[in-house]
Amino acid sequence: MSLRQSSFFLRFLTLGALAHVYVGARLIPDAMLGGKESAAAALVLVLSCVLIPLGMLARSSLHPPWGDRIAWVGLFAMGLFSSLFVLTVLRDALLLAGWLATLPMDGALPWALLRQASAWAVVGLALAGTLIGLYNARRRARVVDVDVPIEGLAPDLDGFTIVQISDIHVGPTIKKRYVQAIVDAVNDLLPDMIAITGDVVDGSVEHLAAQASPLGQLRAPFGAYLVTGNHEYYSGAAPWVAEFRRMGLRVLMNEHAVIHPAGLPVVVAGVTDYGAGAFDPQQRSSPAAALSGAPADALPKILLAHQPRSAAAAEPLGYTLQLSGHTHGGQFFPWGFFVRFQQPYTAGLHRMGRMWVYTSRGTGYWGPPKRLGAPSEITRLRLRAAPAR
Repeated sequence: MSLRQSSFFLRFLTLGALAHVYVGARLIPDAMLGGKESAAAALVLVLSCVLIPLGMLARSSLHPPWGDRIAWVGLFAMGLFSSLFVLTVLRDALLLAGWLATLPMDGALPWALLRQASAWAVVGLALAGTLIGLYNARRRARVVDVDVPIEGLAPDLDGFTIVQISDIHVGPTIKKRYVQAIVDAVNDLLPDMIAITGDVVDGSVEHLAAQASPLGQLRAPFGAYLVTGNHEYYSGAAPWVAEFRRMGLRVLMNEHAVIHPAGLPVVVAGVTDYGAGAFDPQQRSSPAAALSGAPADALPKILLAHQPRSAAAAEPLGYTLQLSGHTHGGQFFPWGFFVRFQQPYTAGLHRMGRMWVYTSRGTGYWGPPKRLGAPSEITRLRLRAAPAR
């Protein structure tokens, strides 16, 4: 672990410990437990405080199966505590608002009963949300259909189908069986083309090549294309690019391919992750380089870019459609509200100037096995001819 990573992890541990102390101080006394029950609740929070960082470290420092098992427990605890912390903050805000509102009434509300009931409600809602989120995360992603209207699209290309998958995050909790279900579902859709928009893996080729191997079974008449995401760079981009190519996937690294459905030129371009230059300056993301030398009369010009914020540089270059991921749609409450601080879009189809941008919520999940309010997806995009505006 580098000095920078060690510093980040130390801050993470400190903030995590403080958050656990806050939750314990706010919930345990108000729950009105007995002495033994209060001690047991405090012990559970101590275990959570230990298991969360242990789970994060286990997947890289311990070999399977024990590393994966500890990671499972730690990541589940992370998801549960995340909801517990957020709901505790919301509970305190509501109690404060209620107290302020009833000041003129001289404390007419039964505050002891409200504090007890709300403390138990926080625990119950956090546990229920985490279990529902676990079910949502572990089931196969649903198919989402999206029509993309394109001005001037040739009639012979109307209905051209692209199936997009993104952010699978093969790792300690997502294995070969999970990936195989995704691949089978994609192939069953009989797409014309397949787009994989990054963050496929969370770990080294040595540990995860076999788990990711079903991706080599993806089939489409006009190819399966892949671009790197930030997690490929955390996991070792160069060996993974080589492995993806060995599987038969076309990896686009600031470059493009020209396909000819119905004999008409269509550009499929791809860029490295938005932040790739921080890992290797020679791999700095460049939508301009990806389009260099492409036929000017090609329509559409499709860009695969892991992060939606690549769109600002891509739109002036004449791209028709950008396909992205990265955001997970927030994955679970309340993190979707924070995505817009970094990215222009959280999920779905949006227009930026003359270019469409579709942002997938992701086909897997990252970290806690939990999805709530942001379902995973396999996206089937159909290009549709639209009249000029």
